[in-house]
Amino acid sequence: MADSPPRPIPSYVDIRRSKRRKRTVSAYRDGERVVVLMPDRLSAAEEARWVETMLARLEKQRSRSRVSDEKLLARAHELACRHLPEVPEPASVRWVSNQNRRWGSCTPADRSIRLSTRLQSMPGWVVDYVMVHELAHLIEPAHNAHFWDLVHRYPKAERAEGYLEGVSAAASLDFEDF
Repeated sequence: MADSPPRPIPSYVDIRRSKRRKRTVSAYRDGERVVVLMPDRLSAAEEARWVETMLARLEKQRSRSRVSDEKLLARAHELACRHLPEVPEPASVRWVSNQNRRWGSCTPADRSIRLSTRLQSMPGWVVDYVMVHELAHLIEPAHNAHFWDLVHRYPKAERAEGYLEGVSAAASLDFEDF
């Protein structure tokens, strides 16, 4: 049985070949893009097969580590009870993939919270911080002193803010305040 021809390489994949790389192929996500690192000597067919393999591995890794929207809502309740007991109960908390310049957003009118899927690869305490930030908006919509007092009840707030600033700086991005 002959091998089927490889599929075309998707436009969101960046391939970086190296003469120094001899045997290994690796891949990682960089925002909405996937970077695949491979030896320079591979043929176009081998390249396409490796890209397909690495995309499948990354997707498997992502699906294993992804916290469901239901678990996000439960986590929001837990964080609210612990740090913001006066916050109204959020109606929904969900992952969204259309937030490229924000880590999260909140609509106080319907008590919905949305978190960027870009957070999924970050430590849990960073996701918790963004969640607390958005929960605080259910009490105080503006980024005023009262709002920041609420947010800084989360013990790792400053550390998480630094982490997110570092991620933004490393990516040379100009993120707005949540």
